[in-house]
Amino acid sequence: MEKELRQPVDMCLKNGTLNEAAVGWSRFPVHNANLKGWGRRKRFDYWCVVSPEMILAFSVSDTDYKAATSLFFFDRKTQTETTASSMDWFRTNPSSRAPWGSQQIRSGDKDVDISITFGDQIIALNVVTANVNAEVEVSVPDDHQSMGVLVPWNSRRFQYTRKDNCLSASGRVRANGVTYRLDESTTTATTMDHGRGKWPYDTLWNWASGSGTTDGEEIGLQFGAKWTAGTPSTENALRLGGQIEKISEELEWAYDSGDWMAPWTIRGERVDLTFTPEYHRHSEFDKKVVSSREEQVFGHFSGTVWSLAGREYRVENIFGWAEEVHRRW
Repeated sequence: MEKELRQPVDMCLKNGTLNEAAVGWSRFPVHNANLKGWGRRKRFDYWCVVSPEMILAFSVSDTDYKAATSLFFFDRKTQTETTASSMDWFRTNPSSRAPWGSQQIRSGDKDVDISITFGDQIIALNVVTANVNAEVEVSVPDDHQSMGVLVPWNSRRFQYTRKDNCLSASGRVRANGVTYRLDESTTTATTMDHGRGKWPYDTLWNWASGSGTTDGEEIGLQFGAKWTAGTPSTENALRLGGQIEKISEELEWAYDSGDWMAPWTIRGERVDLTFTPEYHRHSEFDKKVVSSREEQVFGHFSGTVWSLAGREYRVENIFGWAEEVHRRW
């Protein structure tokens, strides 16, 4: 099992290399991203809000030499998507550098204006683009657990990621002239991905996330692969009854890269799941030196998971997504 951290800890030593004491995972935010140096630091915040009618997802990132923002909106009834993005070379985003929750994170772009504002047990998400406007409030109780983990490749390359699911949200989204009201009782698949670290140049990863209930039990699914292989850490965890249960083994993923809409499977000692896609989102850019390819599919998880104590939980039609992403940055 990976070490569980319970006290605040700096990610970096004074010379900017990895603080070995920071390697481990936590249920609440304890890592201070005191990143030093230039050129390999990556700061990334991603949110996805899901209701029965729509999906709203966005990211705000700072990679020292580039500030970027992207937005994806999807109408689940008409199966139509709307996107917006901005990419500013040789510009940074200072709002991404403050400690988590201490100040507003904002894209600062007039075409894709996105902000994440922290309040007392509320995080406000605001979006303004030409076709999509949103005001969303995410409820985060003080005792709400999330999965944070620091993954080390070596003393100079390491990543802290915090994944949070099973959050409720309310508010409204207006897209392409249609208003979508978010009911807190049904908008249950709000997910956050908060990352800070020093990445290698070329990275390939899988990520899967799901939030929902089966048989009256709240179930959160958080899985990753490829990028953690060969390290002492994983980003795998279950959320069962409000408690994070860490999974330290690398799970087995199976999917067809020639047919992203074919079923995926994720299996391990405590996980036996099939993911059935209903929509495939492809995103790609290639600037030769810097490039990105994203294959993200939305759909439903079904199968079985087990707690550390051996209790079996049935998983039926829990909505979420799975992805394969390749980046050179």
